[in-house]
Formats: sequence, structure tokens, C-alpha cells
Amino acid sequence: MQTSETRILTTHVGSLPRPPALADLLIGQERGEATNQAELDRQAEAAVRHVVQQQLASGVDIGNDGEQPRIGFQTYVPERMRGFGGESKRPTPQDMREFPDFVQLMQRRGLMRAKVFNAPQAVAEVHYESLSGVRNECTLFARCTDEASQKFTERFMTAASPGIICTTMLNAHYDTYERYVFAVAEQMRQEYEYIVAQGLVLQLDAPDLAMERTFLFQDQSLAEFQKTIEMHIAALNAAVTNIPPDRVRLHVCWGNYDGPHNHDVPLADILPILYQAKVGALSLEMSNPRHQHEYKVLKRLQVPGSLIVIPGVIDSTTNYVEPAEVVADRICQVVDAVGDRSRVIAGSDCGFGTFAGWDMVAESVVWAKLKACSDGAALATKRLWG
Repeated sequence: MQTSETRILTTHVGSLPRPPALADLLIGQERGEATNQAELDRQAEAAVRHVVQQQLASGVDIGNDGEQPRIGFQTYVPERMRGFGGESKRPTPQDMREFPDFVQLMQRRGLMRAKVFNAPQAVAEVHYESLSGVRNECTLFARCTDEASQKFTERFMTAASPGIICTTMLNAHYDTYERYVFAVAEQMRQEYEYIVAQGLVLQLDAPDLAMERTFLFQDQSLAEFQKTIEMHIAALNAAVTNIPPDRVRLHVCWGNYDGPHNHDVPLADILPILYQAKVGALSLEMSNPRHQHEYKVLKRLQVPGSLIVIPGVIDSTTNYVEPAEVVADRICQVVDAVGDRSRVIAGSDCGFGTFAGWDMVAESVVWAKLKACSDGAALATKRLWG
């Protein structure tokens, strides 16, 4: 995994806005509607080419395919794996229960067209029959980046963590929740290893390690939640046991929506547990109003010597374009907390297209924000290297 040896590198969390036509096709396919697969493939390829070009033009060093061929960052799994059916009944998060008019606002925005809270559930033994889904996505991304006139410093591919799969696609088959988590981990291991075998850095998306404190596990005590995410990380570690840690980065967040977030678990309460993950980098929200102060925790709970930190220095839920000066300040604050400029890579709080049709930031603004991240990294580089 690349480090910021001579300058602050930039990246983002993974998902990027999909064209409306592609989003409509993906949503229709998820709903079981008749879909023209050839047209979906054509739209997905055009979208990947577009986001690759836009990332490079915005100065992104470490880029990906924007998750364009997928319906969502974790709800793509039932399309690739057998054993899912029916419908999960996810509980309403604490802040949405407390502020129901916020939910009404989200509904008016039309953000919930994809199956976010009602994805399929596990109704049988989950298993991969074919890796064609991840194979096709990696092949498409490789083709689009190989043909681009510019090149990324490094390329990554996202995949859902075992924990977020199991907290989204709920268990209606296994005798225990823990058995379900480890069964999913064993199957996802194949996808993870395939991605790394293609020369890509694997990013594991794991909002379960923070967000689920106010979602599925809102009735647990803090101690119980900490024990649950320790189990999630143990399953994650089992799934990447054959992958060198420096080829894996872990994204943890509190939910990619501009809601109250007033019940979010503090980073200090979970960070020591996150350090148990056998990964080379940790991506964390650090620019939104609820978590922008928590860079201080990195100094108090010292970051292990080999771990790279990818702080969110641009917000993924607002159309404000951050000034380069603000971005540079955020980067330098994290560098000071970590104590090593080479182990900080500038990123975004979360993705900009978490689900098809879930767009809070206008596409043109997304590219402007990524350019602001790059400009801020350049300014931070001048401060840190002189």
C-alpha cells in the first residue's frame, strides 16, 4: 500500500454518483423487474470510464471504479451469493425515531428507492457459486484504467465487511448470529482474495463497527456493543487471513446521511477495538460536524506504528466545497496526532453514491470537492515538507 512518502496522497471512500439511467436500471434489477442486461453492462462501462476520468482530473491519487456496477456498497451481495431471499426488517435508527420529520424529509428527497432498510435476508446456507460478479467488475475497472491517458498512483476496490452484510441482510436461517457472521466471512474470503490477486488494494467497508450502535444494536449496552464488534473484527480477520495486512484498508463510519447523529458512539469507545483488525490502513470520518473533533483521539489512543490513517477531510453529505486551507488544516491536525506524515492519506468521510439513487451531493460538486481535497493536500504538503 502506498504511503505519503514525499507528499500527502489523496483518495476517497469508494462510491461515486451513478448516472440516472444506470441507477434506474440497477434499482429495477433489484426489484426483480425485467432488465436489459446488455444495456445495463453498456451503461456501467460508460459510467466507470467517466468516474475514472473525473477522479484523475480532480487529482485523486488512489482511485477506484466508483462502485458503478453495483446497487449499493453492501446490498450487492445477494446478487452474487446464494442463500438470500425474502425481506429483512431493519429497526429504525435512534436518531430517526427521535426526529421523525427528518425521515419524512429524506423520503421527500427520494433517497430510499434502493433496498436500504428492507434488503433480502439469509434464508439458507449462504454460499458463492461463482465469482463472476467480482471478476467482471475487476476486469472492467482494469480495462478502463489501462486505457486512461493518466494513471492512478494506486488502485483499490471496495467490498462489504462480514459484519455490515449480516446487519443489513438479517439472519433467518442460522441458529446463532455469530455462526451467521463467520459463515458470511468464509464466503466473502473468496471475493477479498480475488480482488487482491488482481493487484488491487482491498477496502473493506465496515459501518457495522460504528453505525450499528444506533441501528441494529441500539438496545445493547456499550459493553455489549463492544463485544459484538470484537466478534465482527474476529470474523473479518479470519476472512483476510491469507492477505498481507498492507493490502487491506478498513473504512469505518457512523452512517452516510446528514441526520442528527446525536446517538453516535464516540470514536474513543471503539478505536482500541478497531486496532485489532489485521489491516494496513484505517479510514475514518473526521470532517462532518459530529466527528470533526475526534482527530484528537488518535493522539490519546496512539495509532499503532505501521497503521496508515485515512481521515475524512471533505464531507460526503453536504454541497459545501471545502476551501483548501480548511482541508490542509484537517490534514495537519491528523498528522500531528499520528506523529508521522507518511502515514496519513487524505480522504472523504464516506462515499458520494452509497446506493443507486442515494445522491445528497450534486455530481459536479463531488468533483469540485475531490479537487479541493487534492488542493488541500498540496497545501498541507508545503507545510509539512517545506
